[in-house]
Amino acid sequence: MWTCLNRQLPSPPAHQMTTPMATPAEAPAAVSFREALKFWWKLGWISFGGPAGQIALMHAELVERRRWISEKRFLHALNYCMVLPGPEAQQLATYIGWLMHGTRGGIAAGALFVLPSLFIIATLAWIYLAFGHLPAIAAILWGIKPAVVAIVLAAAWRIGKRSLKNGWLWAIAGLSFASLTFLHLPFPAIVLAAAGIGALGGRLRPGIFTAGGGHAGKGGPHAAALIDDNTPTPAHARHTHAGLLRHLVTGLGLGIVVLAGLLVLEDGIGLLSRLGIFFTQAALLTFGGAYAVLPYVYQAAVMQYGWLTAGQMMDGLALGETTPGPLIMIVAFVGFVAGWSVDPVMAVAGACVATFFTFLPSFLFILIGGPLVEATHNDLRLTAPLTAITAAVVGVILNLALFFAGHVVWPAGVQASGTDVAALLLIVAALVALLRFEVNVIRLIAACAIIGLARSLIPA
Repeated sequence: MWTCLNRQLPSPPAHQMTTPMATPAEAPAAVSFREALKFWWKLGWISFGGPAGQIALMHAELVERRRWISEKRFLHALNYCMVLPGPEAQQLATYIGWLMHGTRGGIAAGALFVLPSLFIIATLAWIYLAFGHLPAIAAILWGIKPAVVAIVLAAAWRIGKRSLKNGWLWAIAGLSFASLTFLHLPFPAIVLAAAGIGALGGRLRPGIFTAGGGHAGKGGPHAAALIDDNTPTPAHARHTHAGLLRHLVTGLGLGIVVLAGLLVLEDGIGLLSRLGIFFTQAALLTFGGAYAVLPYVYQAAVMQYGWLTAGQMMDGLALGETTPGPLIMIVAFVGFVAGWSVDPVMAVAGACVATFFTFLPSFLFILIGGPLVEATHNDLRLTAPLTAITAAVVGVILNLALFFAGHVVWPAGVQASGTDVAALLLIVAALVALLRFEVNVIRLIAACAIIGLARSLIPA
């Protein structure tokens, strides 16, 4: 969904990733499961910036720096994850971990992408509920929100430059943006329409919808990757009916056992079992990533079940936008606040239950569907629709970025008086820092947080 990037990203700071790299002429040495675990663990703690920032970080590390996977294979996996319901960045990590080290690799990568965020969100939710709204926290959030807007705007720019290779794809992106902005069409309808255009275009004009690839760009040769464009699919990633059935039964059985345990524990449908049922529905029925699922969660959690207030939901969204991990980890905040009305132990249980049932389907989608996707990475019948969908998503990202920018610059609404000029200037400065000076996302967020705190200390 957030395919990137048309420029070479700078290597992450030395304190983040320090693995020796192979020379461009040779493929990297085989990566041990232990070494991969270290990477996924670190990634879970530093994956700021929402889906765009997280996928950009994975692209910079796995494609450009470490060369564990080629760009063509990376984009093919990303396009598949983008059309699934659920968090595409977490699913992409699961996919690459599975492709490298089988089922245990996929589970480890996906789980380690989520667990640090669960811990951080639960801790922040406890501070939020136990100590109220501290002025310092509000000031830090004020500074971080413009940085988040700039990150999404920069992602839209980079993705557009990378994936919109001709006028047809530009037109699809423009129609996607207009459909969301002016016609308010649902995201699934846009995805299906783009897929139909790609499927038809792949037959009539295959050159237009051929998926891009190659690290060097412009068709030049690229440095060899461990999993390169033409590397044979490993044995564990090949489709078998037995493997599909095994993963399906195991995953569904695990979900049923946990839900049954909650029903027994609560002697019927209680808070935890209701959280499990609801977030399973949310994970299965909502497409388009975290931004598409949020209205559904808001409507049910606030208006239907009353687990939290509208103000608390907005504060939870701010926490989700400014902490590492998937934005959809706001579900942990919802579960924590819902359980807080009982006691702190129930709050922790609520966060864990909401997280478990939200992400369980994502693991199943990758472990079951991954082998089928791997069998088609050179099949234009699949790649053409996915290329068109990727173009459509450029318009979705731009629409989303402008939506967030409007709420940051005009917090009381465009019609109300009072433009937050300081926030607007901070958005512009952050965008220049990202696109012109290639500032690291984590450093940008930290700098904007400090600016927000410093601003609160200056007398009005």
